[in-house]
Amino acid sequence: MHNHDHTNSSKRIGWAFFLNLCFTVIEFIGGWLTSSTAIMADAVHDLGDSLSIGLAWVLSKVSEKGSNNDFTYGYRRLSLLGALVNGLVLIAGSVWVLSEAIPKLLQPEMPLVEGMLGLAILGVIVNGFSAYKLSHGKTLNEKVLNWHLLEDVLGWVAVLIVSIVLLFVDWPILDPALSIVFTLYIVFNVGKNLWSTTRLFLQATPDKTLSESLHRSLSSLEDVRSVHHLHLWSLDGEHHVLTAHLVLQRALTLEQQLSLKRAIADRLGEFELAHTTIEFEFEEEACRDASVI
Repeated sequence: MHNHDHTNSSKRIGWAFFLNLCFTVIEFIGGWLTSSTAIMADAVHDLGDSLSIGLAWVLSKVSEKGSNNDFTYGYRRLSLLGALVNGLVLIAGSVWVLSEAIPKLLQPEMPLVEGMLGLAILGVIVNGFSAYKLSHGKTLNEKVLNWHLLEDVLGWVAVLIVSIVLLFVDWPILDPALSIVFTLYIVFNVGKNLWSTTRLFLQATPDKTLSESLHRSLSSLEDVRSVHHLHLWSLDGEHHVLTAHLVLQRALTLEQQLSLKRAIADRLGEFELAHTTIEFEFEEEACRDASVI
């Protein structure tokens, strides 16, 4: 049953990827032909979503391989690399759109409104259909991507409204103004995500509150005197890894150690961690990682 759900999820993400990639190419061509910077800005946005969807699709395939001797934690961390590349591509595209749009505020040019209107209608249909396909999914990947596609639908609705206004009013400045609003929105969100992704890539603690809760939970165990070298990092922002050294109150028999390990498993089970490594130490024992930061 799980494999069937995974296959359906992969198919839905694949459909969404090919639809958005093809439409992104149409957008760039259409934006150039209609001289619409608003469409170019949305094309950059859709390019980012196509990259995100494509990455999610590839990872859904690669993740089936699991871990091996080369990648002992599996391949989930590739998503962070993909997110970094995705963010840099979007930032570069946004800078290009702004370099085109800002001069047009001073000397606005009327775009080919009929073509702009047609692309807007097509954009609502394509992105709406993709969002509809992914709305049937239950995986986290599909839910996150669905929100991206719904944002695209709203963006194309805005382009549609502006193109209808331009059919009746000679306000060419609306086109570059809309593209600048789109682009600043992209830069703001991509900037936040890029910073978060970079922190995770550098193995920063993904959640300080979670780290503190883990420390308190382990420290409160009956036979534990203290906890040190607690390290919490994340494979991909969702699957976290924990390592910690526990200093014991006293020497424990094998049976007592097994009992403590079961208690630790119960405590850590509340946090849904992907991987955990716990080491026992005695109070008089020198920690071999004492010199390691």
